[in-house]
Amino acid sequence: MTTEKIKNYDKIVAEHNRLLERHNPPTDFTNGIYQRYTYPIITAAHIPIHWRYDLNPETNPYGLERIGVNAAFNAGAIKWNGKYVLAVRTEGWDRKSYFAFAESDNGIDNFKFWDTPLLVPQTSEPDVNAYDMRLTLHEDGYVYGIFCTERKDPNSPKDDTSAAIANAGIIRSKDMKQWERLPDLISASKQQRNVTIHPEFVDGKYALYTRPQDGFIETGSGGGIGLGFVDDMAHPEVKNEVILNPKTYHTVYELKNGQGPSPIRTPEGWLHLAHGVRNTAAGYRYVLYMFMTALDDITKVIHQPGGYFMAPTDEEMIGDVGNVLFSNGWIADDNGKVFIYYASSDTRMHVATSSIPVLLDYCKNTPQDKLYSNGSVQSVIDLIERNKGYY
Repeated sequence: MTTEKIKNYDKIVAEHNRLLERHNPPTDFTNGIYQRYTYPIITAAHIPIHWRYDLNPETNPYGLERIGVNAAFNAGAIKWNGKYVLAVRTEGWDRKSYFAFAESDNGIDNFKFWDTPLLVPQTSEPDVNAYDMRLTLHEDGYVYGIFCTERKDPNSPKDDTSAAIANAGIIRSKDMKQWERLPDLISASKQQRNVTIHPEFVDGKYALYTRPQDGFIETGSGGGIGLGFVDDMAHPEVKNEVILNPKTYHTVYELKNGQGPSPIRTPEGWLHLAHGVRNTAAGYRYVLYMFMTALDDITKVIHQPGGYFMAPTDEEMIGDVGNVLFSNGWIADDNGKVFIYYASSDTRMHVATSSIPVLLDYCKNTPQDKLYSNGSVQSVIDLIERNKGYY
């Protein structure tokens, strides 16, 4: 077997290794709620070289990249065998997305990809595009991967080559290697996005967080974070779907909102991370926000801080779809540390860290959105009054 490599191979490998092994220090600024880090944790450039280049100089004499990667973002997350594992949405130059697993010892840097990307088992109607997987270890012993499966809308006009239908594709595994494809989600909604599973049974049933909507982009008469129950995931039909967290006029979730990862159980309630969307003169703005639901009734919102939890800043605002933060993965360690994995502008992955006590304090003690400007002013005045004697 020849050891000859393509042109510039050594340079490509050296640059790639430097990127993979780069230390990721915390940024200087923190608001006390979370800590951001200096560098993105995964980008298109992190994808393994042998996934992108034909390394045989006879078939690639010029050393060209054969299968390009446009972006690596919107990753599901799970702690597995002591590693921090991400299911990264990897988008090729051909616009098709696929899932690639990467793991890290510390959850902050040095993410390494598994041998191959995931070849998702198919239903009788293949996924044209698959993306934004949530990973959840359920009480039933399975890891569920729930993702958006996209197909062309068969009812669209013949000359409309962009109309699509989105639904929730579902796979499950007990070893994160062999995956079983289940039927796609069955619901009364025309389209479903941002679906994930509650990690515990609720009255003997599976609970799914949904986002029913009328169109592929526009929510129409739907919208809001929904909640429905399923008897058997082998026949995943959502029944009694209700809106748990509605979109609301002149808030950060005015136009659309959706559940991020599955919620985290705490002694004081379930922590939820979600995204909210509003329209601006420059286009849609996606931010992250939080709320809590009761332990004894997951349909009951008990705390919801006003405004956003995280918003894009500086270089995070620039990318394929600018001014966007999106999260569909977080990990809570046994010691209470929380790793929040988020993507910026549909381009790259980042991490921020916090803790269960801090996130509980944030959710319980941040003023709610009063829905009027004077209400916001009153919240500031109330804080000023409480601070008298401290400044």
